Amino acid sequence: MFDKLRQIESRHQELSRKLADLAGGPPAARAEYAKLAKTVAELEPIVSAFGEYKALLARIGEARAILGEEGDPELREVAQLELQDLRTQEEHLEQRLRSLLLPKDPARDKNVLVEIRAGAGGDEAALFAADLARMYTKHAERQGWKVEVMDSHPTGQGGFKEVIFSIQGKGAWSRLKFERGMHRVQRIPVTESAGRIHTSTVTVAVLPEAEEVDVRIEEKDIKVDVYRASGPGGQGVNTTDSAVRITYLPTGLVVTCQDERSQIKNRAKALRVLRARLLEQAQEEQRSQIAAARKSQVGTGERSERIRTYNFPQGRVTDHRIGLTLHRLPDVLEGDLDELIDALLNAERAEQLQALEV
Repeated sequence: MFDKLRQIESRHQELSRKLADLAGGPPAARAEYAKLAKTVAELEPIVSAFGEYKALLARIGEARAILGEEGDPELREVAQLELQDLRTQEEHLEQRLRSLLLPKDPARDKNVLVEIRAGAGGDEAALFAADLARMYTKHAERQGWKVEVMDSHPTGQGGFKEVIFSIQGKGAWSRLKFERGMHRVQRIPVTESAGRIHTSTVTVAVLPEAEEVDVRIEEKDIKVDVYRASGPGGQGVNTTDSAVRITYLPTGLVVTCQDERSQIKNRAKALRVLRARLLEQAQEEQRSQIAAARKSQVGTGERSERIRTYNFPQGRVTDHRIGLTLHRLPDVLEGDLDELIDALLNAERAEQLQALEV
């Protein structure tokens, strides 16, 4: 940790000198000045805390020196008491420094797209997909976040084969990123006459929503098809070519949107989904490279990984990544996810802190 702190301190000094040289420079240098100023401001809390830490170590050294000398017993007693207090301060400051050194998620302030798809289990999986969509919507309402449906493929029984919606609000990505993966439900379906418990699965993908500056899509790289929307909807939704299918030609990635009656609105929503998926692909490649060196995430985030089980007969929810079980399934399905999410955040932080010691 010391080596990393010294490197940051040295970089802060170097950038501060460059910043001073650029101050009052020509307009062309303003962009570089703003970028440097932002970096210096981000490093400032770490450098300041490191300065406190070095000063504290110096005081600890002085107290030790007094204890190592033959001299006034009262002075030695005072030094001993001070050393105990300084040791406590040292422990707290070290924890603070470790927290400051934790990697910052570049997507932490982004809105998200949530994609929920029915997996194994037929109609029961589709019904649980609808339950999860409602759960996340309720949670978003508790947080004061805005929810906007982007695309949906409902079933006749009130479920969803697939539903995609955006959640906009502070902390949406930081807290919801842990929801990606396979969710398993164990319950007796309403159509089950023998009372047997069925197991179904639903996959959830949570993508940071990309801005145009994050992912630039050229018109030459996309193919746009329009067609008549299908499934339940308003009177006009099935009689006009309002649905939009966008194919990203470099990779063959396809995105559809048919929830709006307006072709223009469907096209705009489909492009938002496409940007998010392209950003996710780029970030997944980066995560894979990092994971090859060392594991630094809670779980792997893979969509095929079973992350959580919702057991209706026992009224419990179990998160398999951290071994946490809550016996209040109805509250969770009403959007009360804070206890689960906070536990996952703490586990991620503990793992990242441990990685700093390697």
